[in-house]
Amino acid sequence: MKRREAREKTIQTLFQLDTTEMSVDEAITYITEGPSDSFYEKLVRGTVENKAEIDNVLVEKLENWSLERLPKIERTVLRLATYELLFNPDVPHRVVLNEAVELCKTFGDEKSGRFVNGVLSKFEEK
Repeated sequence: MKRREAREKTIQTLFQLDTTEMSVDEAITYITEGPSDSFYEKLVRGTVENKAEIDNVLVEKLENWSLERLPKIERTVLRLATYELLFNPDVPHRVVLNEAVELCKTFGDEKSGRFVNGVLSKFEEK
């Protein structure tokens, strides 16, 4: 599984977890329907395990928005991207931003991409 596909499946899994009472393992099995990829699992489990810290950081970056008011796709993409920015230093900052915008184009709309890019651009490059 390529990293782009892993990120797409991660968004689907995190979205599933946000809208149902599934466990992480159930959601992974539901989305992958077979053996899963280690990068994909790292993204899903890392985002879920660090969700409280991720949400705290996001709240600081959002202007005139609460996390609860965000559309689910934007919130989900922001959580994944924030996880990668904070906990996955081997992925360059620019790649995380580009991938987040592409995920918004796939699952949301152009406005989603612009909004997510604006929020993520507030993170300092490391």
